[in-house]
Amino acid sequence: MNAPPAPARLGVARPAGSESETLAAPERDVALDMVRRSVYFAVPLLAAGAVGWGWPGALSVGMALGLVLVNFMLGAAVIGWGARSGPAAMMLGALGGYVARLGIVAAAVLPVRHHDWFELLPFAVALLVTHLGLLIVETRRVSLSLAFPGLKPEGRP
Repeated sequence: MNAPPAPARLGVARPAGSESETLAAPERDVALDMVRRSVYFAVPLLAAGAVGWGWPGALSVGMALGLVLVNFMLGAAVIGWGARSGPAAMMLGALGGYVARLGIVAAAVLPVRHHDWFELLPFAVALLVTHLGLLIVETRRVSLSLAFPGLKPEGRP
């Protein structure tokens, strides 16, 4: 006879393939949903960069979009690690990860800022609009319930 699954506890890692695997990593689910929804921002921003600045504008916007998506995925990975390791590790991961991800953005921009193919204005606008836009859009999709951590189930208000 199979025993019922144990209730979800904070800070307890579950084996891969368990039926409550989505409860183990809601931050990953949210970040992947943001990556999926980034298409809504990518097409108009790439088009605006291409129309306003030509290929350098489109390449700069593409670089900004890539950095935003990497930023959100790394943030989810660090917070997931911290959640499994304990509250102190989660706080360290959230703050330290934020500073490290800002450093990654700076490290990506500083070497290319003087190249002919890089335009700062479309890059900065795309970086800002995509970060804030995805966060605003995702707030409508995130569940603030302990019954459904992470994303709201389909069909729920």
